[in-house]
Amino acid sequence: MAVIKSGTAKINQSHANDPLGDFRTELISDTGGLSQFGACVEELAPGAWSSLAHWHAEEDEMVLLLSGQVTLYEDGVATLLAPGDAACWKAGAPLAHRMRNHTDVPARYVVVGTRAPQDKVTYPDQDRVQHLDRDTGTRWFTTLAGDPADAP
Repeated sequence: MAVIKSGTAKINQSHANDPLGDFRTELISDTGGLSQFGACVEELAPGAWSSLAHWHAEEDEMVLLLSGQVTLYEDGVATLLAPGDAACWKAGAPLAHRMRNHTDVPARYVVVGTRAPQDKVTYPDQDRVQHLDRDTGTRWFTTLAGDPADAP
């Protein structure tokens, strides 16, 4: 069993001038050595976006808001999420989603997702698909039509 005390998880942070804005991610499952699902706590700064709009072909995903407020965008439909609210996305359901913090205080939420051996993450607004092979640790991008492409 791995116990991860508050403040001791591996951290991923945004880089200077990140186009999505400032975020901080506590990588709970990675710190604990888990391989079948990912779990983290993200903090989204005021004005920041959680990601590009995307959906997963092979992985379930969910968020649970802990504090603050975010606006969830699902294929352009906006829904306000408050503490205790959750959102779930089933693998293979083509519902592009992302969140934005429109408030003046940080928002914190838990993200949990399965970890399939292979996945395709579709970014419809960027005409991109990320192909992920966890067995080999490789990632590559194509257009929606399947032509080779750079990252969005």
